[in-house]
Amino acid sequence: MEKEKVPQDKGNLTQSNLKELVYATDENGNYTTALSTGWEPKTIALSNSIDEINERIADAKQQVENGEVSPICYYMEINKMDLTILASYVGMWKWRVKRHFKPAIFAKLSPAILQKYADTFDISVAELKNIKTA
Repeated sequence: MEKEKVPQDKGNLTQSNLKELVYATDENGNYTTALSTGWEPKTIALSNSIDEINERIADAKQQVENGEVSPICYYMEINKMDLTILASYVGMWKWRVKRHFKPAIFAKLSPAILQKYADTFDISVAELKNIKTA
């Protein structure tokens, strides 16, 4: 893309007076950098992604409130993690973390394991046990 044609559409960065650094070609065809306030297709895609993340968070919260899964699932979604990432942060096997998604198993977790999850999510153990405070 030519430097003069770098999009300057209204985007997510416009609201905070920020600009994104992008690569473009100058008048000699050499690569250079340019600033962009946004590009409508990128803004739409980002907005759709954020909407999907918010839906997943709401679904996880509802499942916790219905007693279908443990609060670990909710905080995993809030922190934009998946099972593999969460398992690596808490230093446990994926199958073990997945087992902790079951409310009956979660209720029996030791304070040390609960603290590992709380530290990973940067919350207190009390908040981990009760998502209504979140």
